[in-house]
Amino acid sequence: MTTKRTPVLFIHGLWLHSTSWRSWAERFREAGYEPLMPEWPGVPATVLAARRQPEQQGGVGLAEISEAHVRVIRELASPPVLIGHSVGGFIAQQLLGEGLAAAAVAICPGRIKGVKVGPAQAKSTFAFLRNPANTQRAVSLSQAQFRYAFANTVSLKESEDLFAAWTIPSPARPLFQLALGNFTPNSAARVATGNQSRGPLLLLSGKLDHSVPDVLTRATFKQYGKSRATTEYRCFDDRGHSLIVDRGWPDIAEASLTWLADAGLPRA
Repeated sequence: MTTKRTPVLFIHGLWLHSTSWRSWAERFREAGYEPLMPEWPGVPATVLAARRQPEQQGGVGLAEISEAHVRVIRELASPPVLIGHSVGGFIAQQLLGEGLAAAAVAICPGRIKGVKVGPAQAKSTFAFLRNPANTQRAVSLSQAQFRYAFANTVSLKESEDLFAAWTIPSPARPLFQLALGNFTPNSAARVATGNQSRGPLLLLSGKLDHSVPDVLTRATFKQYGKSRATTEYRCFDDRGHSLIVDRGWPDIAEASLTWLADAGLPRA
């Protein structure tokens, strides 16, 4: 008898390739889930190819990223669990709010409409937001920018290794859409936080995150206050934005697996 496994979609954020979830996918497969790592529109299958062809991502925004994952979900036999990081955490919340997933874990999630920006986050993205032409471009982080925005809690050596292994150019348009979400009618940054019938949601943050400070994740948690659907929040005090790829990633993965089990999400 073949037992069907619950699918898990891993959704990466800006400047990381989908293969950065590889260790997570292996751990979730061991735990009884069926992992998938779909890529954003225009992103090649490897880190090296993505670095060589940044122009393919120019102009890609939140709607295109969301729709690409909806197409994957429509092909599945059952609603998946979504696990997203940064902008991927935003996408996970959006799709969960639309009733397209069984549950979601949003890790250091990009800010949804209604949440105000903090000064640390503004600093980590200002270099790209100050040039409107970037809305149609793919942009890259320097090693120094990656160190500040992602890897501020790990050693310099580990920061350099992570930068070399996983970083790719990414479209800047999502940065503008998230930054201007509170001022844009029908913004692509909106999420159905009031949905009463959606699946459970876990919001995870790193206390030392410079890209998505914990205060923003806590503010996101408050946005769900009018919904009776399960929403939980947890903060890791010593972690930054690189928490899904640095050497401490197993702690975050195990916390996610434990929460999914407690929430009653079947592994198989």
